[in-house]
Amino acid sequence: MSPNAAPTLHLKVVTPRLLLVDADVDEVQVPTIEGLIGVFPGHRPLMAAIGRGTLTYRQSGDEEGFAIDGGTAEIQPDRVLVFTRTVED
Repeated sequence: MSPNAAPTLHLKVVTPRLLLVDADVDEVQVPTIEGLIGVFPGHRPLMAAIGRGTLTYRQSGDEEGFAIDGGTAEIQPDRVLVFTRTVED
């Protein structure tokens, strides 16, 4: 990363069937059982139980998302790892 580049998070979203996302992103919105949390680079370490809702992420100004239901999220200052299932599964 160049000194002027904005920091990013490495996001991985894994379901029982496939790897949905494996990308560097600017931010992630995760639906936990206690509500929606926003995760930006430098976030404090956290383990969270996933609720039912829409996981969204922003990458280079574009926003993408999909419905998920249950699972866990491991959040570190430089990465987010989500184990879940999509609602469509």
